[in-house]
Amino acid sequence: MSVLNGIEPKRVFEFFEEICNIPHGSGNTKQLSGYLKDFAIKRGLKVSQEPCGNIVMYKDATAGYENSPSICLQGHIDMVCEKESDSRHNFKKDPLPIAVMDDEVFSRSTTLGADDGIAVAMILAIFDSNEYEHPALEAVFTVDEEIGMEGAKVLNFSSIKSRRVINLDSEDEGVFYISCAGGVRGNIDLAVDLKERTGIEYDVVISGLHGGHSGEMIDKYYANAIIIMGRLLRFLQQRMKFRIIELSGGLADNAIPREAGCHIQVSKENSTTFEQTIAELEDIIKNEYRANEKNLMIYCENQGESTVRVLRNESAKRVMFLLTAVPDGVIKMCRNKGQEDLVETSLNFGIMRLNDDKFSLEAGIRSQISSEKQALSSKLQVIAEAVGAEYTEKGNYPAWEYNEDSVILPMLIRLYESAYGQTPVVKGIHAGLECGVIYNALKPVDIVSFGPTINRAHTPKETLSISSTERTFNLLVSLIKELK
Repeated sequence: MSVLNGIEPKRVFEFFEEICNIPHGSGNTKQLSGYLKDFAIKRGLKVSQEPCGNIVMYKDATAGYENSPSICLQGHIDMVCEKESDSRHNFKKDPLPIAVMDDEVFSRSTTLGADDGIAVAMILAIFDSNEYEHPALEAVFTVDEEIGMEGAKVLNFSSIKSRRVINLDSEDEGVFYISCAGGVRGNIDLAVDLKERTGIEYDVVISGLHGGHSGEMIDKYYANAIIIMGRLLRFLQQRMKFRIIELSGGLADNAIPREAGCHIQVSKENSTTFEQTIAELEDIIKNEYRANEKNLMIYCENQGESTVRVLRNESAKRVMFLLTAVPDGVIKMCRNKGQEDLVETSLNFGIMRLNDDKFSLEAGIRSQISSEKQALSSKLQVIAEAVGAEYTEKGNYPAWEYNEDSVILPMLIRLYESAYGQTPVVKGIHAGLECGVIYNALKPVDIVSFGPTINRAHTPKETLSISSTERTFNLLVSLIKELK
C-alpha cells in the first residue's frame, strides 16, 4: 500500500515514492537512470541516456509557446546514504522505509533522499502531464552529484539548447539562489608502520553530534567528530602513554561527521587514568559546545587484554600531527555588500580511516572565490608533506557567478510575492551546485535555483515538508507558464 497515497500534489508524491523504492545512492544510479529512460519512452518523449547514466529528455511546447525560448529543468538522481548505527538498511538493494508524520515525509533511520529526489519527482510530474502551459522543455537528470558532480562534469552540453535553466536542488522554500561556491576534495594518505603489542584495549566513541551538510550548515559551527578525535588523542598524549589500534570517522566529505571512533591500547596500570582522562575531556568538549551540541557524548569501554597490531610511535605522532594541524570549519566570511552572512571559504574533514598500513583523511574545500579554494588546498598539501603524506585533489568543480541581467529571477520574485504576500530571500549559497558546472559550460546562461523545505539533509533525520512541496511545485508551474 502506498505510504504517500492522497498527498497533494498527487503525481509529484507518487513519483517520489517510486523513486524511493529504487536504490539510488551515489555510484548506484543505474536502475533509476533506466527507470527515467523508460518513463520517457512510454510517453513518446525524446530521450537520451549517456554512458554514465545521465538522462536528458525533451517535451514540446504547448500551444502558443512554440516561439518562446526553451527552458531546462535540472536535478540530480543520486542521494547521500547515511543511516543510524543500529539500522540494518541496505542502500544497495532495499527500498527506503519512508513514513509520514503531520506535514513531514521522512525515512526511518536513514536519509530520505529528498535531496534531490523531490526535484526529479516534480519534473516528472510536469513531463507526465498535458495540463500545464510552457515553452519547449528540456529535463536534465545527472548522476553522482553528491560525490563531486561527476555526472554534470561529463554531460554532453551540446544536447542542451536552453539558455534559461531552473535548478531544483535547493532546500529552503522562499530562498532563491543566484550563485554558489566552487569546491574540491582534498585527500591525505599517510603510510604507517605497525607492530604487535599486548595491553588493555579500549573502544572509544564520539557520538550524538548534529552533523549535516558541510556547505550549507558549516556556519552553524556544529562539532566535527574527526576534529574532536584529534583533540582527544592530543589530550591523551600530553598525559599518558597509549597505542593506537584503529581510527574511523564520517561517511562523506560533504557531511559534517556525527561520529568517530578509535581502539586504543594502554597498560594495566594506566587503565584508571585513561578512563578518567576521557571523562575529563568529555566535560571540556561539552562545555565548549554547550550552545549547539546538546547530545554530544565521549565514552570508552574496556575490551579486556588483547595482543594486536598497533601504530609504531613515529606513525602515531604523524597521525596526531595531521589531526591537530589541519584547519576545519569556516575559514573566511564574505565581505561583499549584502552578503556579509555568506561563508566565503570553508573546509570540512568528512572521512577518516586507518586501514592496515595507511591512514587517510578526506576533506571538502569550498569557496566563492577560486583562488582562495586553491590556496586552502595548497595549505593542506604543505601540512601533508610535512609528515611525508601524499596529497591529491579530486572532484574539482567551478563556482556559479551571479547574473545581474537575469530574466528568470525578477519574474520568480514577482510570482512568489503575488502568491504568498512575502518577499523571498535572494542569496548565494556556500555549497556546490551543478549550476556552477552548467554556468561555465553554457554561459551566457540565465540560472536560478530553488526548492521546497528539506530539513537535516544528508543525515538520518532528514525530512521533507509536504505543504512546502505543494507550494514550490505550484510556483514552478506558474514560472514556466510565465516564461512565454
